[in-house]
Amino acid sequence: MGEHMQIGEVAERTRLSLRTIRHYEEVGLVPPSARSKGGFRLYSESDVQRLLLIRKMKPLGFTLEEMADLLGLLDHLATEDPDDPRTVLLDRLTMYREAADQRITALREQLDVAVAFADHLQQQLDVHTRRARTP
Repeated sequence: MGEHMQIGEVAERTRLSLRTIRHYEEVGLVPPSARSKGGFRLYSESDVQRLLLIRKMKPLGFTLEEMADLLGLLDHLATEDPDDPRTVLLDRLTMYREAADQRITALREQLDVAVAFADHLQQQLDVHTRRARTP
């Protein structure tokens, strides 16, 4: 059996709070791979990678249900089961990729607006600072 980490180390590696990691366990996204004799959660490297993937999905606004669906999809694609409908799975993965691209575009547009606003504020500061210095 591989090396396991306690939740504190996982939190540090993923930059997720203990509460968030526990929540992802409660909703079934990333249950710990094992428990210590004392009942403490133990996580594998694979668990950490799942948490890191979830962390990347979160800023794009994916729901917990979408996260669970995508994780399940990736799990199915990782198997060598000849009965898996690969084309259907790949189509669904393509759908998630396209959704990610659309959400990234929307975030970039929001960022452009925010940068323009910050630039406007800086211009106002510059104008009023100059006026305050002028006798």
